[in-house]
Amino acid sequence: MESEHSEEKTVPPTANADKELESGDGGSSDAPSVSPAKVLRKIDMHLMAPLWVVFVFGFLDRINLGNVAVLGIIQELNLQGNAFNIALQVFFVPYILLDIPSNIILKNFTPSTWISLLTFMWGVASMCQGFVKNNAGLIACRFFIGVFEAGFVPGCAYLMAMYYKRHEFQKRFSLFWVAGLVAGAFGGLLAYALDHMGGLGGYTGWRWIFIIEGLLSIVLAVPAKFLIADWPEQAKFLTEEEKRYVQTRSSQDVGGGARMDRLDGQAWKRIMSDWKIYVGSLIYIGITVSGYATALFIPSIVNSLGYSGIESQIHSIPIWIVAAVVTMMVSYLTDRLKHRFGFVVFGVVFASIGYIILLCQGPPDAGLPPRVRYMAVFFVTTGTYIVQPVTIVWMANNLGGHYKRAIGLAIQVGFGNIGGIIASNIFVRTDAPRYFVGYGVALGMMIFCGFMSLVFAVGLVRENRLRAEGKRDDRLQLDESILGNMGDDDPRFRFSL
Repeated sequence: MESEHSEEKTVPPTANADKELESGDGGSSDAPSVSPAKVLRKIDMHLMAPLWVVFVFGFLDRINLGNVAVLGIIQELNLQGNAFNIALQVFFVPYILLDIPSNIILKNFTPSTWISLLTFMWGVASMCQGFVKNNAGLIACRFFIGVFEAGFVPGCAYLMAMYYKRHEFQKRFSLFWVAGLVAGAFGGLLAYALDHMGGLGGYTGWRWIFIIEGLLSIVLAVPAKFLIADWPEQAKFLTEEEKRYVQTRSSQDVGGGARMDRLDGQAWKRIMSDWKIYVGSLIYIGITVSGYATALFIPSIVNSLGYSGIESQIHSIPIWIVAAVVTMMVSYLTDRLKHRFGFVVFGVVFASIGYIILLCQGPPDAGLPPRVRYMAVFFVTTGTYIVQPVTIVWMANNLGGHYKRAIGLAIQVGFGNIGGIIASNIFVRTDAPRYFVGYGVALGMMIFCGFMSLVFAVGLVRENRLRAEGKRDDRLQLDESILGNMGDDDPRFRFSL
């Protein structure tokens, strides 16, 4: 991965932290011989690379039920009415409820151990889907996949936020998020290949998709334990000087202070009364409806355009590839410009255009040509995946302190995944091929995402202005035991658009 600097530089001793931040080096007199570019490369290699690979296979296990929807599972398990949609949405119940407990455990655990354990267990649950005999067995498997995947995304966001400065973070997190897009494309291709194993061992093709993809996660869990980086202060791949450097630059990046290393009653009160967490969660609900609609139903949507089940898998691949490329381009620009809000608005508008086209497509035999409808699916998917990773990083950028970040991100991702329950219920097979309810609700939620993003941006600007005018400086007179555990309530913290 490309580093933040085109060439390695030695960080000089300095007495002016603000100038160091402006230069982008984030240096410290405690680490006079540290090369920022070298440190970033080390972090990218030991943190980003293994998490990216794990997310590819985790996302495969999450969405493969959507892949097999057009490959015979509904007929073989005799899924009547909304039974398939119930199997989809049961995943989200534990996924929403267990995000916060998982991140609290992660704070007091070795991340490599916790993440690799989750990977192993969701692999087992996913593989078991290949052996189910009825709808009840499928629902049970989906429930346990939700249990074990619950803490993965917020945990990764939390862990990454402890290593990267705010405007280094977006392109790393977007690269991480692109793993889901790669899984979408790879999942369609893999499903196409594995479906040809139908009959082997007496199992139909869709069963082999679950078995092989779950087995891949189980196998991956073992090396993950040894490859994933732990907390910066525990990182074995960093020297002692480099560890101090990482901690110093993180503190300087947010304007000083902003620690929350104790989870006491006062800390809980600060976390649970923070308006940013709730507005950020509403933003995420708005976008996750489309996120899961595309992840779970793209094969079905493409199938509704007139393609066969296998052709739908193949035609899904270019959609994911284009979305991945655009997502990475946007992530580079949003870090380069040190701005998030405008890109959220752009993605919302772009996806909304796609939904409007799909809503106005008309009947299959007299409406818009299939190629225009197919183009609209590109618009929806690309716009959605521009917005989704930016909203998580935007939240992480504006939460200060270990516990504030851990719990805040868990609330956002957990509460926001209510959007997955909504998506699971609005795309019903009986509404095919027009999916009028699905497209209409998804468009409404997309607009809601844009509106709440505006509320979030206005609130951040206002709070920064109050702090610049010294209207929060009374907090600096508090006892150090309180001031040192305030998170981003510390008036020295500055929020980022």
